[in-house]
Amino acid sequence: MLKIKPGDIPVPKFQGLLQHAVAPRPIALASTVDANGNPNLSPFSFFNVFSANPPILVFSPARRVRNNTTKDTLENVLATREVVINVVTYAMVYQASLASSEYPTGVNEFIKSGFTPIESEIVKPFRVKESPVQFECRVNDVIALGNQGGAGHLVISEVLLVHVSPDILNAEGMIDQHKIDLVARLGKNWYSRNSGSALFEVDKPLEKLGVGVDAIPAEAKESGIFTGNDLGRLGNVEKLPATDEIYSFIEQLKNENPTYANIHQWSKDELFRLAKDYLQDQDGDPIESWMILLYATEKAS
Repeated sequence: MLKIKPGDIPVPKFQGLLQHAVAPRPIALASTVDANGNPNLSPFSFFNVFSANPPILVFSPARRVRNNTTKDTLENVLATREVVINVVTYAMVYQASLASSEYPTGVNEFIKSGFTPIESEIVKPFRVKESPVQFECRVNDVIALGNQGGAGHLVISEVLLVHVSPDILNAEGMIDQHKIDLVARLGKNWYSRNSGSALFEVDKPLEKLGVGVDAIPAEAKESGIFTGNDLGRLGNVEKLPATDEIYSFIEQLKNENPTYANIHQWSKDELFRLAKDYLQDQDGDPIESWMILLYATEKAS
């Protein structure tokens, strides 16, 4: 592994390393006003949700690396202690990028980017009409992480009111990840689009207690056939199949598909590959892969 200590390479290069490696990152399109009520709008990808009760969003306007100056957004939240955080979708990503341009202080990025400002109900900064989710927030604290170029400032923002477009909701009234079509930042000019075939689900372990990867026979783990994700899916089943279930399933395979007529003669590796094939279908039940795997290792006997 290549070893890099902070300070061994220039800050811009180290920042690029962080932004490429810690990705994708959600984007906060932060709307603020200065002490005189002049609006400002800028996107930040050092951003996430950190608490649900109280609801806390945190984003970080960093000091500019090249000249160690601070951004208008930071100065505004320090002065007013209010911000609206708007989410960024694919339909508005180019406009959001344009809003990141370093226009002189006092220039209205709403006008430059073409976004539509709409009044908030609790805080003074405007919301972005084009964003399907808008968070009106009070700034509870701003924590400086350093005083050199590239140093961030944690803007700890408590959500006071959320505006959600009904167009992005599913039948249960929850946000549909396909409909909201969010984007995220990577390094340099790269973004990712969180929709279509890029979306997939992984069952949360909190919903059940999996048997664990340690329950998988060593010869299967050491075969090189199963990936780490394969092992993780196998380890997330709640209970291993019983012996009679295993042999009943194998007999069913033999009777329903001529391909498996001589399955009892297959080598362990052939059976392991079949078990892996059963895992490839994201909607498939891993328990069937377990049956084949245990049959292969004769754990059922």
